[in-house]
Amino acid sequence: MRGACAIAGVIVLVVVGTGVPGVASATTVAAAAAAATEDDGGGDGGGRPDLARYYTQKIKWAACKGDTEAMAEATDGAKDVRCGHVTVPLDYAKPAAGTVDVAMIRLKSSASGKPRGSLLLNFGGPGGPGVSALAGAQKEFSFLSKEYDVVSFDPRGVGQSEPVSCGDAQGNADPTTEDSDDAAAMLRELRKVAKECEAKSGPVLPQMGTVNVSRDMDVMRQALGDKKLNYLGFSYGTRLGAVYAAQFPKKVGRMTLDGVDTLTEPVAAQSLATAEGRQTALDNFLAWCTGNAGCVFGADSRTARQSMVKIVKQMDAMPLQSMGGEQFTGQDVVGVLSQALYSRQAWPALSQALGALLADGDPRALIRMSGGLPSGVPLPVRAGAGSGAGAGSGAGQEVPLDNLSAALMAVNCADDPDRPDAAHIEKEVGKLQAQFEEASPVFGKSMLMPVLLCFGRPAGTSYIREDVRDVQTPEMLLVGTRGDPATPYRWTEETARRLGSQAVVLDNKGDGHTGYLGSKCVQDKVDGFLLYGEMPKTGSSCAAE
Repeated sequence: MRGACAIAGVIVLVVVGTGVPGVASATTVAAAAAAATEDDGGGDGGGRPDLARYYTQKIKWAACKGDTEAMAEATDGAKDVRCGHVTVPLDYAKPAAGTVDVAMIRLKSSASGKPRGSLLLNFGGPGGPGVSALAGAQKEFSFLSKEYDVVSFDPRGVGQSEPVSCGDAQGNADPTTEDSDDAAAMLRELRKVAKECEAKSGPVLPQMGTVNVSRDMDVMRQALGDKKLNYLGFSYGTRLGAVYAAQFPKKVGRMTLDGVDTLTEPVAAQSLATAEGRQTALDNFLAWCTGNAGCVFGADSRTARQSMVKIVKQMDAMPLQSMGGEQFTGQDVVGVLSQALYSRQAWPALSQALGALLADGDPRALIRMSGGLPSGVPLPVRAGAGSGAGAGSGAGQEVPLDNLSAALMAVNCADDPDRPDAAHIEKEVGKLQAQFEEASPVFGKSMLMPVLLCFGRPAGTSYIREDVRDVQTPEMLLVGTRGDPATPYRWTEETARRLGSQAVVLDNKGDGHTGYLGSKCVQDKVDGFLLYGEMPKTGSSCAAE
């Protein structure tokens, strides 16, 4: 099966539903969204002279420069892989107020004649770097290169595109409170996190958000020489695709959204749904493990669930410590679980890694599964991803270790208009803790923190929640997976209804986060649509594999 192991071995497509301080105000983002909609159809920024220079640029492709061993290995000697960048306005409402160089990567088409054009990929997050992800997954997407130049990018604030950071502040925040005094102390800590993010991230942080990244994609489309945007988005990338369809409906070509995100639920509801989905996936994993001989948890799945909760709590209280002083906590275990549960293909390795931890106190196999990166959030790519550089795209920029989590939080805060005040949070935080603990005694704590990290920041845009609906585009394909631990299937149905009659749903009855890289049936149908325009019939499905 083409690319069947990509999620487990190359890419882990990340869940949405977290947020961080330091985002654009609702007024600024709304102005950019309005400008974007007005610009649709112009090809030069809708005739706005102040955008013309961005819409007339050409990409200078050159050999990729890998700052990490993984990136260098993936691109070394690959004649068909090239990197470059486009320059976009920092603020579309004030295009002369500064710029951002957005790093890009291209897998050149293998077509004997002229290719159809470009197929732009977004691997999810938000916060997932596309340059290193596509560099590491060339084989998985080589079939699509039969007709397309396959292209991806590091969105603004991510990877080699002016990466944001919060330093150590974000990872050290703790949502656990016992009383009102604890809640007040927690809010003070969240304000410190906000200031640290602002201090370490620079001017791009207030301009994060899907509305602006969607605008950046239209600049990329034009720079690539495409009249229409052909697009494949995974997880958060489906939100990005939907926003583009609302902003630039006349520019939509063949668009597929896999692992469909919600357009309407607030961060709290998203995080709760994710906690529930991950707990279900963990329960399924433990049932599978205890059904096999040699499972470290024994043969009883109920006891195994209790043991997993105990492990996390004990390691949070007494972390393992290396000779160099680094700690491996219960939340580090949770981070690895969050990744590994995205694909059943990772389950045997996860079982062995947990066995080494419980039998010998050895976390090295788990650390390898996490890419050796710290805890705090589920990470969308393997070790080193996001550190590869594109030619002329800020090559040599040092990518902060927390860039993935900082960018993920920043975008989701920018996309969410809800901002409860301090009094409300102090009153409700105890109830929230109980809700998340009930939803998942393992993942509840880690998924509650994102709910709180937007505190004290300007409200995000309401554009996505209110205006992304009833798009006037060609038909687009939405793939939902019944056993998806990150983006529940109901989000696919809800988003399809929001987008209107042009949204066609493919029902993947399997497990895992997204369907394209885990189901041959899904892959064949998506390829058929993107390559040949063969849209599956309404009501089509793929059986579990």
